[in-house]
Amino acid sequence: MTASTSQRPTAQRPTSQSRVAAVPTGAPRPNRRVWASKGHLTAAGLLTLAFVSPIYLTIVNAFKSQDQIIKNPAAPPAPPTLHNLTDALSRPDRIIQIGLTNSAVTVIASVLLIIPLGAAFSFWLSRRPARFRRIVLACFSAGLMIPPAVILLPTIRILTFLHLDHTYPGLILANVGGGYLSFAVFVYSGFLRSIPDEIVEAATVDGAGTLRTWWTIVMPLLRPATATVAIFLSLWIWNDFMNPQFILGPLHGQTVTTGLYQSVGQYSTNYAQLFGVMFLAAVIPVAGYLALQKQFIAGLTSGASK
Repeated sequence: MTASTSQRPTAQRPTSQSRVAAVPTGAPRPNRRVWASKGHLTAAGLLTLAFVSPIYLTIVNAFKSQDQIIKNPAAPPAPPTLHNLTDALSRPDRIIQIGLTNSAVTVIASVLLIIPLGAAFSFWLSRRPARFRRIVLACFSAGLMIPPAVILLPTIRILTFLHLDHTYPGLILANVGGGYLSFAVFVYSGFLRSIPDEIVEAATVDGAGTLRTWWTIVMPLLRPATATVAIFLSLWIWNDFMNPQFILGPLHGQTVTTGLYQSVGQYSTNYAQLFGVMFLAAVIPVAGYLALQKQFIAGLTSGASK
């Protein structure tokens, strides 16, 4: 019985080589992975081109004459000229000087108010129970989800009641009370998760109060997050057009964005001078980003994990 069982032939399973050999060599085998990679590369290239094209046109046309811009806006400057920049700086209305000064003051004042408020509130919130933190952060998320145009009219009415409409303090107060503070709270709250609780507890044991612990212990550790918040808020406030246009008004002051809007003529536009103004308006944000680039990248990655 046992011998007959051992002599029974067993069926052999086809190996991978036999399966490959069974496939006809002349049959076409479409390589879907290659086509998918080519499609992704093409889509990435088109998306990159869509983002880079405005920057390229601004830089190139800032050093071309009016005739060269009208003839071929995408062509490189041949020969380049600096008359656009000098004409933009010598305008009678001093749109560059006044606009840059007002925008810089608005950005600096707004950021200097939002950063300590957001950091202090986030530190206080991090010491609260988890359920309470989730409820508060859900309320702050409304500041990021609600479009600014929806709350523009109530904001103007509040500023009018406080006699701060058509003033720069009113514009700064609107920036502090808008979605910018919500963004700062979210960034600082995420970054505070990576700070060990033992550091705060050790400062408390040594006799440091809450305010002193936040300022001397926590704030130096939040330097990467502060750089991230400062860069994002500075760019958003610098590029903001709606709040300066409606809160300040066209006759009570101007920033860089509202100055660019006033540079566009109703019947004719000097594109050479306009591109010069745009180029000068973009120099300061780019220089600030390059100066804080290392801290910016560290702030994006450090608060992502604990």
